[in-house]
Amino acid sequence: MKTAVVHDWLTGMRGGELVLEQILDLVPNPRIFTLFHFPGTVSERIESVPIVPSFLQRAATPRSYRHLLPFFAAAIESFDLSGFDLVVSSSHCVAKGAIAPPGVRHLCYCHTPVRYAYGQFDAYFPKGATRARAVKKFFVGRLRRWDRRTAARPDRVLANSTAVAERIRSAWDRDAAVVFPPVDVEFFTPGGEAPEEYALCVGALVPYKKFDVAIEWSRRTGRPLRIVGSGPEERRLREIAPGSVSFESGLSRETLRERYRRCAFFLQPGEEDFGIASVEAQACGRPVVALGRGGALDVLATPEMGATFPQPAPEHIVQAIDSLSLVGFNRSGAVESARRFSRERFRADFSREVQKLTP
Repeated sequence: MKTAVVHDWLTGMRGGELVLEQILDLVPNPRIFTLFHFPGTVSERIESVPIVPSFLQRAATPRSYRHLLPFFAAAIESFDLSGFDLVVSSSHCVAKGAIAPPGVRHLCYCHTPVRYAYGQFDAYFPKGATRARAVKKFFVGRLRRWDRRTAARPDRVLANSTAVAERIRSAWDRDAAVVFPPVDVEFFTPGGEAPEEYALCVGALVPYKKFDVAIEWSRRTGRPLRIVGSGPEERRLREIAPGSVSFESGLSRETLRERYRRCAFFLQPGEEDFGIASVEAQACGRPVVALGRGGALDVLATPEMGATFPQPAPEHIVQAIDSLSLVGFNRSGAVESARRFSRERFRADFSREVQKLTP
């Protein structure tokens, strides 16, 4: 038995790629099909599997591949998946639109329907030249219509959070079972270090993460902020950051764990589909202060785990931190809560879903 694993693109190790690593261990004889693959940007586990990039690979670079958006749908449909017995897509953009051969079942693990096609256009494409913006809106609108038209292609859809299941219902008119993504809670654990004063943000430096809001909070309060990550927003964020903000990227897992363990709290200023980094911080025994939307509503089960705020604004972050001080933080409860998202649970839940399609 052979499995075609369709993943949007392989350009770095983020939450979707951490999920992909686990999927590869849970399906028989996987081969990855992806729009783009830039060798060396993902883990050895992923690179150990045969990888088939799309025809767009020849025109792409790590900095320019996003500009090929108008061709993403055609490229994902171009893969010849004949000869495979199962198709599994790991999708936050177009992967779910891959065409399975007749009679072959397709299981989609959906990180989110295309964010910028459903309500987050301004977050991804800030206002600029009117003509360029109009062109982007045209192609994103076309992608949205294709996304809805192809929503029935997977035989079964899994969502990575309760919020994403609701988005799938709204965008695709489909029900999705929630299977939380895997977090390495055996590695991310509390240490003996005393917490320091800094707030910590971890993630790709892209507009929807709202790290500029965290930077403004640091400017207004003078409290130190560490941002761990890289991405297209890095130059702009560095330009607006005061001296209280520092940036890091390319950290080892051990160093990242130390950053979690020592932070005063983990700050998530934007809406996350799930938010693996917030659970890693929680597993290290640190409180999470997050925008109260998306996956944060699954992660922060009780007020003693952290605090949420209603809008991505510095003053709301201040209020959330004050409320956390009043309620108190249950360190052992947070660590136990994080175990709900263990790798073992993901592997059991995902394997059960595969078995439903492959009796």
